[in-house]
Amino acid sequence: MTLTADNDHFGLFGLPRRYEIDLAALEKAWLAVSSQVHPDRYATATPAAKRVAMQWAARANEAYRVLRNPLARARYLCESQGVDLQVETNTAMSPAFLMQQLEWREQLDDARQGKDAAALEALAQELAQARDAAQVRLTVLLDQQNDVAAAAKAVREWMFLEKLEQEVESVRHDSA
Repeated sequence: MTLTADNDHFGLFGLPRRYEIDLAALEKAWLAVSSQVHPDRYATATPAAKRVAMQWAARANEAYRVLRNPLARARYLCESQGVDLQVETNTAMSPAFLMQQLEWREQLDDARQGKDAAALEALAQELAQARDAAQVRLTVLLDQQNDVAAAAKAVREWMFLEKLEQEVESVRHDSA
């Protein structure tokens, strides 16, 4: 693989632009790129060469961080195809998902107030299942249907799930 400025995250590691990727291949490619651009290899180089190596190392690390995280990878694929996720302003979601959000919030509030560890665990499992379903949906939308607009909506929903999962974990931690 050749390091060029026009490589996107996938190209940097010689991977196909797909949502579903081989994580072992990603790690292997990241290690290969990292060894090429590691700043220690440029200890005796000119200051400019050291700076370039640091920039490439930072870029490789950022690309690896994004691609190994399924949600970040989905966001990256959508945004790199010109779709603005509008995460701050676009809160439009399906009525069914909005109703589900309300139910999950009520479950969290009830479990928090009742200090109900079993209810928190059940909610955490339900959210994990919803997250897994979101991953499957994104694989279909991005890799099979190439429906980036629908994928962006699914990403926004998953972002809500992630935030709620973090809240559940926080309550579980505080209750322990």
